[in-house]
Amino acid sequence: MNAQEAWLQVSAGQGPVECAWAVLQVVEKMRESAASAGVELTTLDVMPGPRPGTSQSVLLSLRGGEAVGPFLATWRGTIQWVARSPFRPEHKRKNWFVGVEILTPPPDASFDSREVRFETMRASGPGGQHVNRTESAVRVTHLPTGVQASASEERSQHRNKKLALARLAARLEQRHHERHAEASRTRWQAHHTLERGNATRIFRED
Repeated sequence: MNAQEAWLQVSAGQGPVECAWAVLQVVEKMRESAASAGVELTTLDVMPGPRPGTSQSVLLSLRGGEAVGPFLATWRGTIQWVARSPFRPEHKRKNWFVGVEILTPPPDASFDSREVRFETMRASGPGGQHVNRTESAVRVTHLPTGVQASASEERSQHRNKKLALARLAARLEQRHHERHAEASRTRWQAHHTLERGNATRIFRED
């Protein structure tokens, strides 16, 4: 893996709404840790959760030279968040689990050119002289499924293309899990039971 740059996906998996809430709590802790470690952390994509203040998954970009590798090693795996449910105060359960997975930024050729369509457009801006006058924004469509992703935050069209592909890959993976969730429910539950005993980090709220 390139130590200069990496992607992380923080996900609630098949957990209840509290796990989707814990995703955002974990991301905030991760931001604090990244700042201390000299790692630049940028949010690439957020998949909304079932309630306000929750997220099913968050895709993050990390940059920071050699500091990225050690940072990844301390966060990859299962994070245990210990707190009372903000949605069900009387609920006895206090342990919520979040998965942190490393994603490799996909190269331009990671998708069959016959299966994707790229479109370029002008990135939106505040108006006037600050509007981006070059077509640096990119939207990519996976033709077999119709799934789309876009990127416009970088000035470079090439960089936005890579970001859009990374987002598309993450969304296709999420779609795959959703379509097969029912068929693999038993295996998924066993997987999470195993991971719960091997949390990479544990956070407790007072």
